[in-house]
Amino acid sequence: MKTARDVLPHYFSILKGDERAGYLDACIGKRALKAHKILEDCHFCERRCGVDRTRGERGYCGVGKAGIASRFLHHGEEPELVPSFTVFFSGCTMKCLYCQNWDISQNPKSGVYVEPEQLAGEISTIGARNVNWVGGDPTPNLYYILQVLAICERSIPQIWNSNMYCSREAMELLDGVMDVYLTDFKYGNDTCAKRLSDAPNYLEIVKRNHLLAYKQGDVLVRHLVLPNHFECCTKPILRWLSENLPNARINIMDQYRPEWRAHEVQELMHKPLQEYRDAVKLGTELELNLV
Repeated sequence: MKTARDVLPHYFSILKGDERAGYLDACIGKRALKAHKILEDCHFCERRCGVDRTRGERGYCGVGKAGIASRFLHHGEEPELVPSFTVFFSGCTMKCLYCQNWDISQNPKSGVYVEPEQLAGEISTIGARNVNWVGGDPTPNLYYILQVLAICERSIPQIWNSNMYCSREAMELLDGVMDVYLTDFKYGNDTCAKRLSDAPNYLEIVKRNHLLAYKQGDVLVRHLVLPNHFECCTKPILRWLSENLPNARINIMDQYRPEWRAHEVQELMHKPLQEYRDAVKLGTELELNLV
């Protein structure tokens, strides 16, 4: 029986001590400066809007200053991660028609700006095993996250909980800072990604970023099974993960429900019961490291 310590070895090695503290002290400030430069010509995600967010301009995601919709000690994540201090940002780099967090992901002005010093203080005192940066999506808020970590007095594992539509430059800033990549892998082709999430060139971007994440830290991939998308999405995703991320932890999720604008797409209007069973069967056959 595998334990949490077996499935996220790098993460648990970080938990043993303060080895990362000196590294972070040396690099986070420099990373924050680079991230601020990106704000002036924003390309944290692969839409590469190029807006100057330091002057109040907003791109596709609509994010200006970081807006935090909620933050709390979360016990509902994968067992090896809880309790997790989870920071939910408003705004997102994608527009998934079935988004279950649409009230914050599609409303970038719904969050409240929290001074970096205040959040760093909360991180330093709260009784969590990690900090979990999520949304919406954390990508547009990377500069803010680095600001917080630059002044955080506690050495604590960091989780990048993302749709992974971020740019290569963003992944470079995350390298050595994030300990666990808690990722979404939604689609097995670009057609579905564009139609259901308005995410052009999805597959190339997300595959690249998963491969980079796999080199940088522990990877725990979430795949939400969609109705009528087993052949076109679930099957090729699980096979790709088996071939390219053999030691990653994989969570095949059955939490789909038709939220937000899912009623506009007939194929999304039922629970994917058989698709989920087929996905678990295939994941088992491929000997994936399933949650």
